[in-house]
Amino acid sequence: MTLLVIDWSAVGLQVAQLLLSLSILILLHEFGHYITAKWFKCRVEKFYLFFDPWFSIFKKKIGETTYGIGWLPLGGYVKISGMVDESMDKEQLKQPPQPWEFRSKPAWQRLIIMIGGVTVNVILAFIIYAGILMMWGEDKIPNSSVKNGVWVTDSLMYEIGLRDGDKITAVNNEPIEYFDDITKKILFSGGGQIQIVRNNQPQQVTIPVSLVGQLVERKRSKGGFLMPRIPAIMGDFEKEDTSRAKKAGLQYWDKIVKVDSLSITYLDEAASYFGTKKNQTVDLTVDRKGNLVHIPVHLDENGKMMPTILLNKQYDSLGVIKIQHTSYGFFSAFPAGFKLAINSLKDYIDQFKLILSPKTGAYKGVGGFKAMGSVFSGKGWDWQHFWTITAFFSIVLAFMNLLPIPALDGGHVLFTLIEMITGRKPSEKFLEYAQIVGMVILLALMLYANGNDWLGWGRGK
Repeated sequence: MTLLVIDWSAVGLQVAQLLLSLSILILLHEFGHYITAKWFKCRVEKFYLFFDPWFSIFKKKIGETTYGIGWLPLGGYVKISGMVDESMDKEQLKQPPQPWEFRSKPAWQRLIIMIGGVTVNVILAFIIYAGILMMWGEDKIPNSSVKNGVWVTDSLMYEIGLRDGDKITAVNNEPIEYFDDITKKILFSGGGQIQIVRNNQPQQVTIPVSLVGQLVERKRSKGGFLMPRIPAIMGDFEKEDTSRAKKAGLQYWDKIVKVDSLSITYLDEAASYFGTKKNQTVDLTVDRKGNLVHIPVHLDENGKMMPTILLNKQYDSLGVIKIQHTSYGFFSAFPAGFKLAINSLKDYIDQFKLILSPKTGAYKGVGGFKAMGSVFSGKGWDWQHFWTITAFFSIVLAFMNLLPIPALDGGHVLFTLIEMITGRKPSEKFLEYAQIVGMVILLALMLYANGNDWLGWGRGK
């Protein structure tokens, strides 16, 4: 029997980071609507972080606007007078239009107010990416530097034909410049071919159209499935590490040279052999500072001992890979940050296309708040990672809000553009019904995504 052990401190850290990230994004998104509404002299009745059905955690009225924090962390809103929104305030709409109301403003002003939130999200992503580059720079691994090829860490990738030591040169004949791009190019390909070099011979591996769906079903939708092939050298163990590798007596910089009678060069060779010795004891011969030491290790039911590995910079010093570091000053960071924001948007659009194509099975991997929280670090507050994820979420929020679904900004934008083209304004009754339909659609999508989080979709096979 396998017991599920939950590290609640890690979960709490992830929840805290998710709430902070979403709070920043929601507040600034709604500020985009707020400031443009004020610009065109619309009355803003409410400005809320999170939703407040029945009661608020905090609220305070300043001037004509009530500022508050709701208890339901599913978003936020600004209530603009005379606008059909999630408040569904029909009584106000029954009154004659007033000069300060949204419905009294010209279509072009209403359009700007509607895209204000999305605009702020895009600008925010661009600024965050620029800040990350200024603070930490950018590290990339040139694909040409991965001399030993890849380590195939997922059984499905092995099944489609990839092997340890393969050198991946292109995906669908598009050359791979940086190793970091291989995973997403394979996942976003929607099928095709991987061009590789194996034993100095060029070959091709077919990518199944349903690859993403198969990865999700095997619970491999998170994390990578390929990494550079690395030597069998132990990394540094943390104090709280409870792995079998540490318990057996392996130490930092120990190099495994033999497992039982099998000579070892790369860690994947040891891992493959371990897979044949599930729940058994193997004899490791390690090179420890020039001395050979024999260490018996009892593997778990999956044939693993959970060793630690070195840091990328250490593999760089060993010549296993090459880390290309680029530093950015104030002026160079902004165009580079803009490029990162555009590339993130392109990547998300590629993901969205996969989700909309049933044959890829990518819809099975759509996740809700649990999936969003899981992308944050549970081992410590990593500010670089936090801001990178927040910038990406800002791009996602901008894109999703522009979808032409009633109740989203994109729905309002669509109706306003139709009005500007035809010269006919949709009736308020039509907008009310459209808002209800949109809210039902969004609720259904939210239930589906969060249901996927907790129940899975055909997973665990």
